[in-house]
Amino acid sequence: MMTALGDFVSPPPDGYRLCAGAAVFNAAGSVFMGRRMGMAADEPFAWQLPQGGLDRGEAPEAGARRELFEETGIRSVSLIDEINQWLTYDFPPEILGKKFKKYKGQTQRWYAFAFTGVEAEINLKAHGTQEFQAWAWMPLSAIPSLIVPFKRSVYEAIVSAFKPVIEERAGHGDQGIE
Repeated sequence: MMTALGDFVSPPPDGYRLCAGAAVFNAAGSVFMGRRMGMAADEPFAWQLPQGGLDRGEAPEAGARRELFEETGIRSVSLIDEINQWLTYDFPPEILGKKFKKYKGQTQRWYAFAFTGVEAEINLKAHGTQEFQAWAWMPLSAIPSLIVPFKRSVYEAIVSAFKPVIEERAGHGDQGIE
């Protein structure tokens, strides 16, 4: 699945905001999730992986690393794998035309990274406007149920793509993978 940077299966679709995302795994195979600002701990769909829009001319992997740092303070990662296609979702009617007025949704490139630092490096106030109010290491298979429904198919694709790689790295049957 790993491909050379820019070696896309297909070009990004028109009308969608270009984004990149980072799935960061600890040594046990659990993935970093952030609880979005303004969301209660018991509120459904409050969690997501670090992700965000690409700057003009920015390569997707560079954008994923930048977003990861801006949202979490994490710099100590090594690339494990990437999904070599754009994963796309449409904004629901209640969002369409509001935050990103000229887009019908987002299209994202996703990267799996191994966390190589220490947890003290994680700083949700590392840069600018804080995106997450809390974080946790979670089992990869749990993440689709924690994300807003309109992004769920993207998260299911992330699990499908990265689960075999993470299982191999962490050892079969690890609690972070199940």
